[in-house]
Amino acid sequence: MVKLPYMKRPGSIKKNATSHPVPLRTLFAEFPFPFSPVQIPDVSVTGIAIDSRKVEAGDLFVAMPGSSADGHAFIADAIACGARAVVCEKETPGLSVPYICVQNSRQSLTWLAAAFYDNPGRRLTVIGVTGTDGKTTTCNLLYQILLSAGFKTGLISTVNAIIGEEVLDTGFHVTTPDAPDAQHYLARMVEDGLSHAVIETTSHGWAQYRVDACEFDIGVITNITHEHLDQHGSYENYRAAKARLFQSLAQTRPKPQGNPRLAVLNKDDSSYDYLSKKISGLQISYGLSAGADIRAESVIYSPQGIHFEAVGDGFRFPVTSPLVGAFNVSNCLAALTAAMHGLGVNLSAVADGIASMPGIPGRMERIDLGQPFIAMVDFAHTPNALRVAIETIRKMTNGRVIVIFGSAGLRDKEKRQMMADVSAQWADISILTAEDPRTESLEGILDEMAEGARRQGGVEGKSFWRVPDRGEAIRLGVHLAQPGDVVVTCGKGHEQSMCFGTTEYPWDDRVALRSALSESLHIAGPEMPFLPTQGK
Repeated sequence: MVKLPYMKRPGSIKKNATSHPVPLRTLFAEFPFPFSPVQIPDVSVTGIAIDSRKVEAGDLFVAMPGSSADGHAFIADAIACGARAVVCEKETPGLSVPYICVQNSRQSLTWLAAAFYDNPGRRLTVIGVTGTDGKTTTCNLLYQILLSAGFKTGLISTVNAIIGEEVLDTGFHVTTPDAPDAQHYLARMVEDGLSHAVIETTSHGWAQYRVDACEFDIGVITNITHEHLDQHGSYENYRAAKARLFQSLAQTRPKPQGNPRLAVLNKDDSSYDYLSKKISGLQISYGLSAGADIRAESVIYSPQGIHFEAVGDGFRFPVTSPLVGAFNVSNCLAALTAAMHGLGVNLSAVADGIASMPGIPGRMERIDLGQPFIAMVDFAHTPNALRVAIETIRKMTNGRVIVIFGSAGLRDKEKRQMMADVSAQWADISILTAEDPRTESLEGILDEMAEGARRQGGVEGKSFWRVPDRGEAIRLGVHLAQPGDVVVTCGKGHEQSMCFGTTEYPWDDRVALRSALSESLHIAGPEMPFLPTQGK
């Protein structure tokens, strides 16, 4: 078998130099959409590129219209760089290389990438997880459960991809990897002898067809709440994008190892009625409510974690996890339901896997330098997630809750006031600050957030502050904290950059919080990361 390299050229996929070229006819042999000409020319390609600047000799260039640029305008550049053939949406006569015209280049890319890698999803048992909040945690819980059960399992999440002993960074910001990347990771798993893959899938990933050819066997939903309405246009469109995971189960081909085509739904979530009616195949529910097929009873919460009894038809067993909060009871239920009913994992392996899962970077991650209060970093970046995070923190302390967060530029504007509404209602002190303002006015974003806080009775300078520089905002939170309080920075979590204008500045909330704490304690610590708002 040819050894496949890691993705080294964003915007392209390519086997290494010793690989045999792949006939273009092979890529279109099982292509599920109309294309022309029907008679594919006898041409072979050694890679697929979606960025003309990344094209190498022998590539197939896929021209896609985008929000800021149209790949069709760069076809000539791709050919000049050595593209051997072109896939596009527009009739483009007169090219010096063959071209194939399709109805949707972006959707076509997914299937072409899968065919390029010999459809790796067909040789794996693939579990997809989607939802607004809790996707990454649920994926990691499933991953740990499957490892405990002895399955050779890979993971693709918005934090990283894990293939055997190797961990790959999947990018700056949260999104499902592009179709070429996702198929590359699956191909690496097949090559390394893995049998199972857990994939975190976002609404963007489904709306942009990035994971359509992954051949999912099990679909899991965490919840669907207010998020990304700027890009989807409405809650209904957002919900429909999530539903595509479950609709895809019916298209998954039969596999030698079998494929359950099981939908795992959250009975407690408002999405349940919609999804349960949308799904024609097998489905099972989980939740804390009595009507769920798999439910949690006798739940005990503590700062050290959660404990509950998982109850279903014919079984009851204890589950303990170092994760905290009611939302993680739900995440645990989602993972164990998929593992038990979809994959036949025994109770012991389920319990061991959940108990052994370490914390997720940037998810309720505690930073302790000896300060007399709790300091944490969390990824909560939706109104629901922020409310749940604060509710969870309330159970950890009798002190005050100080929350530091922002709202992203060029994203759902309605969410800005909603986030501040939530914090004003549930936290004691809110510090409004930068969170990827991009090309929008940070001052304008903070004005909108401040209006939301005031709407809930917030008083600026008393219960909420506006501090544009995130480093200074974290310093203020630490300065205001008294013994027994909790300071939590929300919205960035594990992310490693923050966008101002069109520039990504290196940023890590965990480093920033350690810096502010060490300054307060007068001990050695990391330097506060730089942002362009610093000193202003």
